[in-house]
Amino acid sequence: MLQDPMDFEWSYWIEWGRERILWLLAGHLLVSQMSRLLAEKYKPWCLMVYGMAACWALLGIKGFAVILLHAAISFAVAQFQLSLLTWLCSLILLSTSRIPAVEETKRKWYDTENEYYLLLFTVSVRCLFCTSFSLEYCWHAPTQKSSHSFPWMLAYVFYYPTFHNGPLVNFDEFSKQMRKQEAFSVKTNLSILIVGIIRIFFWWCLAELMIHLMYIHALYSSALPLESASYWALGGLALAQVLFFYVKYLVLYGVPALLLQMDGLKPPALPCCVSLMHSFTKMWRSFDVGLHRFLVRYIYVPMGGSQSSLLGTLLSTALTFAFVSYWHGGQSYLWYWGALNWLGVIVENGTKRILSISLIQDLI
Repeated sequence: MLQDPMDFEWSYWIEWGRERILWLLAGHLLVSQMSRLLAEKYKPWCLMVYGMAACWALLGIKGFAVILLHAAISFAVAQFQLSLLTWLCSLILLSTSRIPAVEETKRKWYDTENEYYLLLFTVSVRCLFCTSFSLEYCWHAPTQKSSHSFPWMLAYVFYYPTFHNGPLVNFDEFSKQMRKQEAFSVKTNLSILIVGIIRIFFWWCLAELMIHLMYIHALYSSALPLESASYWALGGLALAQVLFFYVKYLVLYGVPALLLQMDGLKPPALPCCVSLMHSFTKMWRSFDVGLHRFLVRYIYVPMGGSQSSLLGTLLSTALTFAFVSYWHGGQSYLWYWGALNWLGVIVENGTKRILSISLIQDLI
């Protein structure tokens, strides 16, 4: 049966997964379990070396060098312990991937577009990890700098389960959990692995059924069926698309989340079902939990957040969505998407504030 080929993200990651990434993740699992069994103390460094080797094998020496250079530059800038300078460095490093001359140079390193896109996606995700480490470095006292050394940055940046596509884990959480030495049980880990594989396989089958039977994305790519559809049909298509997006990320985040558990770490919660959500705020809090924690900790709260004045709250929320739009690519439709989400969150929070006034509550 023919499948809907129009969802680039699903087709792309499933193809890479089948070809090489799943095998490299299986290798990570083996190294992780052996190091937990034989040398728990050296687990971060064993996983760091494996992650660097996997990066080299998949992206080549030039791709590996780009990521290592980004980490080194971020670490060097963090030595000034200025959050604003760290953010400026991160945005500049992120923007270098969008310079046409740089794009063409990187494309020449690889035989196919898919290989180039893998480097592009990986560099974008690694930028968030470098930013998280650098800001934590800026905020910690000199006595705590030993836990924020360059080797720890490499262990964090080259941690393979989250390497290409996330989910995002902030450095403070990663470091705290990775240092914790817990009792290792082969039986417990094996049961976690088996149950996790069964769940992910079920989600993958469901996503494949949707791709093969529903043709949601193919319908969206053609104007004719959309123009002739009723409003109810358009609403159904929109719901079907977001439900597929949810199932897709149960698979794409479910695999690394399972490996995080196997490594003795607590992964960010998997996305909540979109059918259970009725607000923009809840959507942002509970769909991509790792990204939400990053945005709140490093942008929203430092800019004042909900504790500042009304204008300060509007500004910190706007900057948060501006960064999300820019990080995703910065195309015009992403700025519209970010602006609409910002407006939705503002309207919701404003309505909640109005409804919390005692006079309004009495009227209700």
